Amino acid sequence: MSVLVVGISHNSAPMPILERVALGPEGAQKLLADAASCDHVMEAAVIATCNRLEIYTEVERFHGSIEQISRLLVDRAGASTEELLPHLYVHYDDGAVSHLFQVAAGLDSMAIGEGQILGQAREALRRGQEAGTVGPALNSLFQQALRVGKRTRAETGIDQVAPTLVSAGLDAVAESARPVLGGEVVVVGAGTMAGLATATAVRAGARRVAVVNRTMERAARLAEQYGAHPVPFAQLEAEIGRADIVISCTGSTGVVIDADMVRAARRGTDRPLGLVDLALPHDVGPEVASLPGVTVVGLAELRARLQGGATGREVAEVRRIIGEEVAAFLTARRQAKVTPTVVALRSMATDVVEAEMERLEGRLPDLDDVTLEEIRQTVRRVADKLLHEPTVRVKQLADTDGAVSYAAALAELFALDPDAVDAVTRPVVKEAGS
Repeated sequence: MSVLVVGISHNSAPMPILERVALGPEGAQKLLADAASCDHVMEAAVIATCNRLEIYTEVERFHGSIEQISRLLVDRAGASTEELLPHLYVHYDDGAVSHLFQVAAGLDSMAIGEGQILGQAREALRRGQEAGTVGPALNSLFQQALRVGKRTRAETGIDQVAPTLVSAGLDAVAESARPVLGGEVVVVGAGTMAGLATATAVRAGARRVAVVNRTMERAARLAEQYGAHPVPFAQLEAEIGRADIVISCTGSTGVVIDADMVRAARRGTDRPLGLVDLALPHDVGPEVASLPGVTVVGLAELRARLQGGATGREVAEVRRIIGEEVAAFLTARRQAKVTPTVVALRSMATDVVEAEMERLEGRLPDLDDVTLEEIRQTVRRVADKLLHEPTVRVKQLADTDGAVSYAAALAELFALDPDAVDAVTRPVVKEAGS
């Protein structure tokens, strides 16, 4: 079995296409269930962010699996196969491992090195664990990816080189609207991105930060963390009227802030207003940008501003770390595949020794226990020495390229029972973040 990734992101598709495949929490859960039910799929996980949708699966076969999984994204977009397929990408086996490690390290993000993707990958793992679609293969892969992401940020300055989407958006609107420092900021939403937006605005010195959300309890919880003001959604228009900057990042499937709302909110004022739309699908209606004194910055504009991102030494160092981690992970995975065969072989040798000792005891009943135990230990040492070199070599050979399955050859040569090999290990899935 091997890992297969089918995805679409800001690197492969324009924003209108990404907007059509955008998922909220319920949509991600549904897509996860659909992926897990595909033929030949043993495990599944879904990473869904504002600029990325990826399905990770452990599959028995490549052909057939890729067609079904790609079809899930095509159907989600409501597009024709010919329209969407050019924007999809596929990574398989070793390439899938490398891709996830790069994603976790932030090298594939719109803002190179941003740390939020770690939380999103952790959420994908947690969601799959709770749904029962993540087993030992994807659990091991995602856990290692999270460790790689933490290591790259601990050992390099990659997360300090590039801005977050929030800070990039604030910098963009500050060119035509009032800067955050000393200004009034409204955050619409109460999820992870809203939390980052609230924290960024408070640390940047905003005079007042309001958190507006449909669920007042969530708004209050987020606002309390940063000394902001929770506001019911019914007062959004009034908050826009007093705001210098509005950051919208809800999980809504439709427009949250339209031209009529902004026009009514700004009646009697002509001071500049900056709107940062970090949602996908968009929270801010396209006609809002045409209103006088209003600047709208969305993900498409941020992608253009952030293109290239961090370069040079930090990126090179992160790539070096990822290369090391991918090689180590693949080596461990290949060697792990032969471990059940090696353990089954040694178990068979132990059974043979014990069976022969029973025969010896029956044929020589006068032997004392001390002598029998000495014979038993001697025979075991002989068996261990005979098996040592083959088992060491099969682990070494398992890490070489080629079509030969050395574990299968070993099982065939020693006539190992396939059921005995399968029964050797029973991996336990760890909790996300452990």
